[in-house]
Amino acid sequence: MLALATLENWYITGLNVQSAYLYGKLDKEIYMEQPEGFAVPGQEHKVLRLWHALYGLKQAGLAWWRTLDESLKELGFECLKSEAGIFFYKKKGTNIVIGIIYVDDMLFCGPNKAVVDAIKAQFMCKWECRDLGEPNEFLQMRITRKGRAIHLDQCVYLQKVVERCGMLNAKSTSTPLPAGYYAAKNTEPVDVDLHSRFQMVIGSFLYLMLGTRPDIAFAVTHLSRHAANPSQDHLNKAPYICRYLIGTSTYSLVYNGGSGAGLIACTDSDWGSDPTSCLSQTGFYLQLADGLISWTSCVQKTIAYSSTEAEYMALSDCACQVTWI
Repeated sequence: MLALATLENWYITGLNVQSAYLYGKLDKEIYMEQPEGFAVPGQEHKVLRLWHALYGLKQAGLAWWRTLDESLKELGFECLKSEAGIFFYKKKGTNIVIGIIYVDDMLFCGPNKAVVDAIKAQFMCKWECRDLGEPNEFLQMRITRKGRAIHLDQCVYLQKVVERCGMLNAKSTSTPLPAGYYAAKNTEPVDVDLHSRFQMVIGSFLYLMLGTRPDIAFAVTHLSRHAANPSQDHLNKAPYICRYLIGTSTYSLVYNGGSGAGLIACTDSDWGSDPTSCLSQTGFYLQLADGLISWTSCVQKTIAYSSTEAEYMALSDCACQVTWI
């Protein structure tokens, strides 16, 4: 959506709903004990019925989403059928307004600033919100707008990951993994402590990879296949990715609105690169406005009997994503 916004030179503004889950209306009878220190004297044995959700309640997320969906529809928005987090407002004689929603973080964008701000003001009348103005950050991704270009990075989050891994003074590497490295399956029993540490590190890398770092997609997915039972070797290779990220910490995705570049897809595969299963590796990416908007690196589901067949499998997966976009 950010790539599309810069291509169309749209105005973008953001907001955050304060204590969003507390607005969620409950459709079932749920009771809770009176909070300690707030019990009604003489009625301590009674319980409270909840009319709205609370943080920690299993239904809270769904209850808030239903309430939000109902509220946006009252404002004239419709939910995009292919993507639940995108809402669009389009009435005859007015410009379109797009709402990008993730729980309580929201971006509104459109070609007409006055229309976008008017819709945003109506929304803020319904909930207690914090006006973010032109957004600098969304889901821990920093947004920098320079003319017709948008730069997207996770430098701040990456710094936290490096600190968490205790590698602030580590030397950088030029590749995410050593050349030719293969993560062999661990046949030993699960080490609970090692398992927890490995999942913490790989989970941090996964968020970076999914957000703005397609260059570590192969390395992260290759190691994450062993998340259920990692070995010490797998854990030792995880900091190697961190060292690569240290050397490339300023990398960002750049969407160039002035390029006018439409949707471009590229795909490739190897053949039988996994020495254990003989499965091949698929990789593809999609570009819009000269910047990547979607990427995948994954093992193919079945064995290819030729490099041509492996390429066709990769092409098929890429074509599915292109069709959906």
